[in-house]
Amino acid sequence: MTTVQARVAILVSSAVLCLGAFAGPAHAARMPDAPGEPVPASAPAVAGVPAHVDARTHSTQPVYDYAGAIRESVYVDTDLDTDSDGQTDKIAVDIVRPRETQAAGVRIPVIMDASPYYSCCGRGNEGEKKTYDENGVIQKMPLYYDNYFVPRGYAMVGVDVVGTSRSSGCGDVGGKDEIASVVAVIDWLNGRNTAHTLDGSPVTADWTNGNVGMIGKSYDGTLANGVAATGVRGLKTIVPISAISSWYDYSRSGGVPYSIDYMPWLGGYVGHDTPACDAVRADLGEQDDDETGNYTAFWAERDYVKDARKVKASVFMTHGLSDYNVQTNHFAQWWTALGQNKVPRKIWLGLEDHVDPFEFRRTEWVDELHKWFDYWLQGLQNNVMREPMATVEAAPNVWRQYPTWPAVTKPVPVPMADGKLGAVGKGTVTVTDDPTLTEDTIVATPSDVIAGRQMFLSAPLPVAIRVSGTPTVTLRIRSDSATTPVTARLIEYGQAQRYAGIRRTNTETCEGESTPFDDACYFTVEKQTEESDFGIVSRGWIDAAHSSSLSNPKPLTPGRWTTVTVPLRAQDEVIPKGRVLGLAVTLSDTEWTTPNDTGASIDIDLAGSRLNLPVTAGHVAAPTAVAPIKVKITNPTQRPDLHDHLG
Repeated sequence: MTTVQARVAILVSSAVLCLGAFAGPAHAARMPDAPGEPVPASAPAVAGVPAHVDARTHSTQPVYDYAGAIRESVYVDTDLDTDSDGQTDKIAVDIVRPRETQAAGVRIPVIMDASPYYSCCGRGNEGEKKTYDENGVIQKMPLYYDNYFVPRGYAMVGVDVVGTSRSSGCGDVGGKDEIASVVAVIDWLNGRNTAHTLDGSPVTADWTNGNVGMIGKSYDGTLANGVAATGVRGLKTIVPISAISSWYDYSRSGGVPYSIDYMPWLGGYVGHDTPACDAVRADLGEQDDDETGNYTAFWAERDYVKDARKVKASVFMTHGLSDYNVQTNHFAQWWTALGQNKVPRKIWLGLEDHVDPFEFRRTEWVDELHKWFDYWLQGLQNNVMREPMATVEAAPNVWRQYPTWPAVTKPVPVPMADGKLGAVGKGTVTVTDDPTLTEDTIVATPSDVIAGRQMFLSAPLPVAIRVSGTPTVTLRIRSDSATTPVTARLIEYGQAQRYAGIRRTNTETCEGESTPFDDACYFTVEKQTEESDFGIVSRGWIDAAHSSSLSNPKPLTPGRWTTVTVPLRAQDEVIPKGRVLGLAVTLSDTEWTTPNDTGASIDIDLAGSRLNLPVTAGHVAAPTAVAPIKVKITNPTQRPDLHDHLG
């Protein structure tokens, strides 16, 4: 039986609020615009303060009628002609906004979700799609953003990225055209571009103050990252959820592809089925350099990290620490680059995989998102920027807050000996490629000798340790081949209840107001755990020839020593006292990647090799003797299918 738990907001009558407090953040964090750029007031001075702002709580309140909101669909002009038809592409934009603010002349900010998924695949855990009335005007906007925020004095804007849904043209999968199509909409919202209605009449966005916040999961959050990296004026904040920061790193790891011809496949999955778009996607396949794994100009165009210096918007990012669709290196490298450029930031890290926090921590997430948008878009002086910067799920449903992330910026070197982790070794060990090795075999027999794997084990940890940051493995190797993939896995052994995914319940909660066409109610999920003998802390892959340069690989000289560093995925995990750490080194990994080269054999110089572990306290010591570890595989490893869409 489905139950509905509606979150009820208590409306408090608004007292007069000083305009200075409403105009924008004063000192909690720098505003994202260039120095001296004025922040538009969200209400005319004569009105004092909009009806949706509560003076006591410094928060917006749901005072506007959602059912009676203005719903409109417009087409924004661009200078793109991506389908080469001689006509510039038009970007379909659907809008839901309060009718009362229009009548009162109050200009309001925008929450935007730009997506390629509105018609092909749906949004959220329940796959919602846009629907329209008989006149082609938006009727249902997917997800809860409009239901919750429109009554609170925001406009919700859903953008069909170029080449998808009702927009014309052909998408280029994270490239400059897709990003430009969203920038064109922000320009229109700020009076720098033109648009027309469904009947061709010119239309202006005179109802908004131009303050835009972008939000979205996966591909949608990726677009937010890419648009922020242009520095477009008017974009005040972004909330990327499980988002890509570099498409190169989404499709491969250090020159090792995850799959072949992924970019043209994804373009076809979300885009228009026309000969012109087929040609655009064929070009994606020609330029992706799957054969070499090289980082080229094609990938640089889709690398938002390199343009972090242009970001003017604040960033509230969230990611799952078990996400192997959009892997954790995406948030970590983006987070680091933003910090280096002094971008105001906040981060949530959950145990989950490719899951929106709306699903697994709904009440807290909506409340925090509400405060974030109120601060950055409405200019309300709440405490959101005085809160701890990082919120991390340390165990299922156990959340901790930290003043910064990661906890460790300089990893601790952990030496390697023959079969041991934590002792300086001498001599060499050999790994011969075995493409048939599965991850379950690799981790399930840590005490055995396997020709295709070298395992290094620690003594039981004397105290709990917190791994927080990005581990790497430095290996001094001698290969008999010009290149080879190198794979590393960091494992923790010991029986425990571990996170094992989520399951949808038959209970719904309602986050906002509903209409017969657009309800605000969504099923909740439950975290699942299972008893297991081990957990994967992190994985990583690199093509040895790409170790010193992703753009200009240097073939190995067979028989000559070289140093290769394998980048593992970012992690934040508390590993309890008594657990044993294992580092497994193999070569090609045909389960998790699609390596171009197999069959090599390498020697590892133990004295020149180490695990670089970002650990806050404690130490990793070698065992006096390698005791047998028994492992039972209760849930066979399943690699995420990248051909499941980025929803």
